[in-house]
Amino acid sequence: MGYYKHDDVISHIQSFAHAAAAVNFGRTMKVAMLGNNMRDVAVTDGDRVESEICYGWNVNYYGIGDVADIAEKVTDAEIDAKIVEYNEKFTMATDNAAAVREQAKYEVALEKFIEKENIGAFTDTFQDLHGLRQLPGIAAQNLMAKGIGFGPEGDYKTAALGAVLFKMAEGRDGATGFMEDYTYDLTSGNELELAAHMLEVSPVFAAGKPEIQVHPLGIGGKEDPARLVFDGIDGEGIAVSMIDMGDRFRLVCADITLVKQPEPMPKLPVARLMWKLKPDFNTGAAAWIYAGGAHHAVVSTALTKEDIRLFAKMTDTELVIIDEKTELNVFEQQLAMLDTMAKLKR
Repeated sequence: MGYYKHDDVISHIQSFAHAAAAVNFGRTMKVAMLGNNMRDVAVTDGDRVESEICYGWNVNYYGIGDVADIAEKVTDAEIDAKIVEYNEKFTMATDNAAAVREQAKYEVALEKFIEKENIGAFTDTFQDLHGLRQLPGIAAQNLMAKGIGFGPEGDYKTAALGAVLFKMAEGRDGATGFMEDYTYDLTSGNELELAAHMLEVSPVFAAGKPEIQVHPLGIGGKEDPARLVFDGIDGEGIAVSMIDMGDRFRLVCADITLVKQPEPMPKLPVARLMWKLKPDFNTGAAAWIYAGGAHHAVVSTALTKEDIRLFAKMTDTELVIIDEKTELNVFEQQLAMLDTMAKLKR
């Protein structure tokens, strides 16, 4: 409401347009699950039919062998071209050229698969890599930076949400991509969350030029994969998790403050971010758990909770927000009220 030439009115209209474009993008998006979700981790799964009803996300299983077959036909020239791209964008910090070329081959294969099947987001899992010598590392990271959604361990909800929010953030300053709650620095009074993943963190979050490194993975039983390693950016942002409540989807959106890494981490050879929870560590962490927030999320410094509120409103998705105003007793009452409202809608 206001005069159409005023900056605040224009800003609101732009936010609405970005959210609408993202919702529209999702209506025709195809998500490829290369393998199923990780065994014994139910939070990465969900009702895929209901996802298509609610958001238009067409989620289907594809055998990882489909990509492996394409990879076997990738030419040396195609790999060479990808290596040139890597050298332009990243610092080569390994002498294991074979491992890096293997990742380049996977990226070329995934690009061809994505184009052929018109895929907007994809998942994989280290438990289903038949035909591949490594878990895709650089391949997945570089594709995420280009707007392809990704979810590890078969997490299709995070993959799809990542692609949609990346679309919503187009034209804005900041970074948007997949992240995982990894561990914590529990220094009293200065608690921090360390977010990382075994390989797949988008280089859009890099504070400097990412390095290509090769290290053992210690899981999955495959060769040592090449990956991008970097320290993350700082600034204000949000972390958004989508969970399947059984009778509805819920978005959990937390305001966070990304901070510079306080100390070197030579024993953590993966990309990482660090942030402070709001309103404080204890309240923010407890609220996330009470709300059912998963270990996977989409983090963005380009979007705000108001953008997520618009998306939730347009898609009739339940939303809970954790921010400076969060007070646990009130928050628990809100969750109870949402459960009651959901039962009344059945």
